[in-house]
Amino acid sequence: MSSKPSVPRPRSRLRVWFEQHLHGLAFSLGRAVRKPWATALTVAVMGVALALPLGLSIVMDNLRHFAGSVQQSREINLFLKLQVDTAAAERLAATLRGRGDVAGVEVRTPAQALEQFRQDSGLGEALDALGENPLPTLLIVTPAGDDDARLVAALRALPEADLVQHDALWRQRLDNWLRFGQRVVQVLAVLLGLGALLVVGNTVRLDIQSRREEIGVLQLLGASDGFIRRPFLYLGIWYGLGAGLVALGLLGAAGLALAGPLAELSASYGSRFALKGLDALHSGMVLVGTVLLGWLGAWLVTGHFLRQTRPTET
Repeated sequence: MSSKPSVPRPRSRLRVWFEQHLHGLAFSLGRAVRKPWATALTVAVMGVALALPLGLSIVMDNLRHFAGSVQQSREINLFLKLQVDTAAAERLAATLRGRGDVAGVEVRTPAQALEQFRQDSGLGEALDALGENPLPTLLIVTPAGDDDARLVAALRALPEADLVQHDALWRQRLDNWLRFGQRVVQVLAVLLGLGALLVVGNTVRLDIQSRREEIGVLQLLGASDGFIRRPFLYLGIWYGLGAGLVALGLLGAAGLALAGPLAELSASYGSRFALKGLDALHSGMVLVGTVLLGWLGAWLVTGHFLRQTRPTET
């Protein structure tokens, strides 16, 4: 008894769709690898263009962090009159801590202030020759809100107050410069991102031009625009992924080059400030953004080309 030949089961539409995308992914990667110099140049130009706004954004974030970490930028120094003793200063500090616009109050006695001045100035023998401590009690007040002027006015009106030091002008100027710098970073990000978009678009356009006849044959055979466009979209994705890796590599190298000199500079000012780069989450977001940028550039160019070359019905 003869057995009937087995009929192969038809592949599912999902499997066909997956195989087409896998083929487009591998085919586009192969075309990029077969042109190493052109691919490397495109990826390098995009990477440098993307690294510039990212680097400036990191610098601005570090400056903002540094400005916020310097506690003296918010503190108000309240020098009390000489006749105010430590007990009265502690009572005044407790009263001030109860205000809603005060985040904290530190009491620094004349003895503590003299010892700190002795350590900072190195004039121990000269200070010992004075015989008595000429420094007053100091209250270091940290504001809780953004309106420091009202708090400063209230501190100056205290009967125990002798002098109130609070330089808010330079801090306002610093905030204005930081906001201006952030806007500059945003403008540069848009301009350089547009430049990277044009670079990947032009590269994909050249690849499309080299395959014009092949695309024309596929269109005559009835291939859909999605089928023709797919390998070029993946090519743009590969460019974007490579550019993102180059940008992250450049930022990492720049951070390593600046870490040593920055540590020495911070140590000279008695600070432990260290440069903070991109963490894993933000690095992943950068890669996703560059991939989308490469995909968008390829999508715009291929869409324009297909609209121009679509055969007309007779």
